[in-house]
Amino acid sequence: MPQIVRLAPVLKGVRLLSLCLNLPGPAALMRCRQMGARCAKLEPPGPLGAPTGTSGDPMGQYNPAAYGLLHEGVRVRVADLKTDRGQAALHRELAKTDVLLTSFRPSALGKLGLDWKLLHRQYPALSQVAIVGAPGTRAEEPGHDLTYLAKHDLISGLTLPPTLYADMGGSLAASEAVLKAVLLQKNTGKGRYLEVALSEAAAYLALPRAWGLTRPGAPVGGGHAGYRVYACQNGRVAVAALEPHFARALCNAAGLAFSGVTTMLQPASRDAIATFLLGQSCEALDRLALAQDIPLLTLPD
Repeated sequence: MPQIVRLAPVLKGVRLLSLCLNLPGPAALMRCRQMGARCAKLEPPGPLGAPTGTSGDPMGQYNPAAYGLLHEGVRVRVADLKTDRGQAALHRELAKTDVLLTSFRPSALGKLGLDWKLLHRQYPALSQVAIVGAPGTRAEEPGHDLTYLAKHDLISGLTLPPTLYADMGGSLAASEAVLKAVLLQKNTGKGRYLEVALSEAAAYLALPRAWGLTRPGAPVGGGHAGYRVYACQNGRVAVAALEPHFARALCNAAGLAFSGVTTMLQPASRDAIATFLLGQSCEALDRLALAQDIPLLTLPD
């Protein structure tokens, strides 16, 4: 399972405690650990009747490999926060924590004694990054990645998206909020409460569509002949020849005269490039990309 880590250790020495389950919070914690933070997590006991050691995080049950990657290098402990013993474990951790990461609804946090005003009185230097579904007064509304994407016109037909965009976008926003909290705490000595809404992450990711850039027929919505997915002999090829020098190289390869961006917006140009690519194998196109400096990626069958 691929994992790309190219982050500077800007959070070295910062202590994070996560209470988050599923994906957005653990993904944010993973990213913070990759930036050097010392990360700990308290998670609930596994389901009743489950074997000893079963994770109380649903991710650990339905995708152990993903759970393992998300929590690599994280000190994980089990604590039932609805019990006195669990609360004692929580507060032992909070006493040595710089940033608390949560992903519960506000009402659930209140029931667990994690209301921000109370926390701030107890631990003035502690910051909290709270991941919620919708912002502000709408934080109690039920929702998930799929509903947030649907709200912002990021769902096509009955097909599910290829990845969890709102969850992963929210995890980036949460790790960004951790950086902000640490900076503010260093400047003021006081902790801050920062909210990250998954619905707002989806709205941010949807901006190019809202602007019309990616709608059908728009320049990066299939209207530009150099920015499309085409069929080839033994698969598909994703072509991203937007800039004039790339577009010219693509046209030259296809035997098409190039006279500027207007060429690339003509249906005849798309047809000519489609015909050329259909006659090429993935292997031939890989060689062409290297030889002619054309940004494309082949997708063999």
